[in-house]
Amino acid sequence: MGKLRGFMEYDRINEEAIDPKKRIENYKEFTVAPKTEKLQEQGGRCMDCGVPFCHSGCPLGNLIPDFNDAVYKNDWQKALTILHSTNNFPEFTGRLCPAPCEEACVLGIVNPPVSIELIEKYIVERGYAEGWIKAQPPVQRTGKTVAIVGSGPAGLAAAQQLNRAGHKVTVFERDNKIGGLLRYGIPDFKMEKNVIDRRLAILEEEGIEFVVNTEIGKDIQATQLEEDFDAVVLCMGATVRRELPIPGADLKGVVQAMDFLPHNNKAVDGQHEREAKFLATDKNVVVIGGGDTGSDCIGTSNRHGAKSVTNFEIMPKPADGRTDENPWPYWPFKLKTSSSHEEGSHREWSILTKEFIGDGNGNLKGLKTVEVEWKKIPGERPQLIEIEGSEKEWPCELALLALGFTGPEKTVPEQFGLTYDARGNIKGENRYQTAKQNIFAAGDVRRGQSLIVWAISEGREAAHQVDTYLMGHSTLPQKNTAGDLATV
Repeated sequence: MGKLRGFMEYDRINEEAIDPKKRIENYKEFTVAPKTEKLQEQGGRCMDCGVPFCHSGCPLGNLIPDFNDAVYKNDWQKALTILHSTNNFPEFTGRLCPAPCEEACVLGIVNPPVSIELIEKYIVERGYAEGWIKAQPPVQRTGKTVAIVGSGPAGLAAAQQLNRAGHKVTVFERDNKIGGLLRYGIPDFKMEKNVIDRRLAILEEEGIEFVVNTEIGKDIQATQLEEDFDAVVLCMGATVRRELPIPGADLKGVVQAMDFLPHNNKAVDGQHEREAKFLATDKNVVVIGGGDTGSDCIGTSNRHGAKSVTNFEIMPKPADGRTDENPWPYWPFKLKTSSSHEEGSHREWSILTKEFIGDGNGNLKGLKTVEVEWKKIPGERPQLIEIEGSEKEWPCELALLALGFTGPEKTVPEQFGLTYDARGNIKGENRYQTAKQNIFAAGDVRRGQSLIVWAISEGREAAHQVDTYLMGHSTLPQKNTAGDLATV
């Protein structure tokens, strides 16, 4: 695969970006495409290693050495075919995935790993530019009907796979546009929404029907859905936000990240004007939560023109590299500096917010914190210890809560009479099949809050199970996940 000793001749490249001071002037994607020759060299870095651990690192099982080799040989159409064989939407993962495949790359043991995600992104972009990505409607229909509830990456992947099997697929979305968190949770500077729209046009041409502004359990009852369709796949995500129940949490200026980000995305889309309560302009902003959602809040606040942006994380600052607790090829819990952090923010680690402070008129003016440490006890979960005398007050007019999600909303599962596992997710009796044989679940609603690459994988795997249920067997591809290394 690749070029013999190519990993010794070529250095890894990362995607170049527009200067932070310039790019925060708008919400456009800010990366700069590398030259074709440079991408070929990156494909040539693939080592032809005996055991390609990147396969196990990727929840989709992408055939990474194969498409790297095709890119190196300048056979981009073959690379696209290989990539699409395991990944329905590489234009999404090529922008948004944290690339667990690269952390499992054998070359990464001693050198920077192969730029897998970069190659993936520009394979699919080349495919669109050349007109290779076209609708592929099924040759014949089975007469079976399937309802997909939720139009995020899991729902869209399940829909395309089941449509390819010949079933008539209808996707229901409660929001006004298709895409789920891809549409309203991911800022445009990470993925412009025309990237979703061009793929949706293909899915519609293939025969998938999309129904928006329709919430199951309210606009359509679950019993009606069961009557109208032979199978139902729940891909509603894990959308119940984690709260911060401390004094002052009801003050104006304490805002959930997943209210702040969708409001901004709709404003960028021209659907409405921004409300003052969602504006970071000239405010001291504190983002509580150090994950990707918190990073998105930082980038959005900087584009609003925030006075200052501070990021709080309750966990200790991670190491710069791997530790003994997460050796190669497992996912490394190491320090991550996102593009939004580079645009301007101050980060605080091992810090706990104790109280939101009001100005006497119901508005947020600051917050109180305390430093913490984590005490490790053998055989038990680490204990959080507050450090005496470390209390501090911070000026803050907008606090954004990016604390993750606790699980799926209960209305729809309860209408179907489904049960939950210990983590509050929909329980599956037979992997993706729930306690009711005709109801299936995939994505965050089944496994909890996770990555886009896991959502697509779940949608594909669920589609195989649904097809088997409807037809007695399935020719849809299925990945053996027994040895997966990707645990993020």
